Amino acid sequence: MKATDTGGNPMGRSKIREHIFKLLFMSQFNTEEEMPQQLTIYFNELEELDESDRAYMQEKYEQVISHLKEIDELLNQLSKGWKTSRMARVDLTALRLSVYELKYEEEIPTKVSINEAVELAKRFGGEDSFAFVNGILGRVAKELR
Repeated sequence: MKATDTGGNPMGRSKIREHIFKLLFMSQFNTEEEMPQQLTIYFNELEELDESDRAYMQEKYEQVISHLKEIDELLNQLSKGWKTSRMARVDLTALRLSVYELKYEEEIPTKVSINEAVELAKRFGGEDSFAFVNGILGRVAKELR
């Protein structure tokens, strides 16, 4: 699964990842039944959205959601002293997206996935979020090798 270059001016991978991050974050505040409508509203607000990028974002969002149980089990196993239920939602969302990529998307280099998650944590999280996310993802990457 990858973003395509079709259409007028597709978004870059970092911007696409940020939108997927936001969709995953939204899912923590809406029920499973509410999310299809929330996705439609979100996508309709994105003026620059190419149809292939929209399809890619929705597909990846759904893939991450479908693997949340395994992702959270791995995070709970490897995050010493922290359980997903206690993590800040921004941190947890960045972790979930990156763990999905590390575990299920071999074409994305480990360093890229971790760096992107750290950048999301810096941008949207608290003061120490990036260090927290980086530390846990380092353990995840070692475990998955």
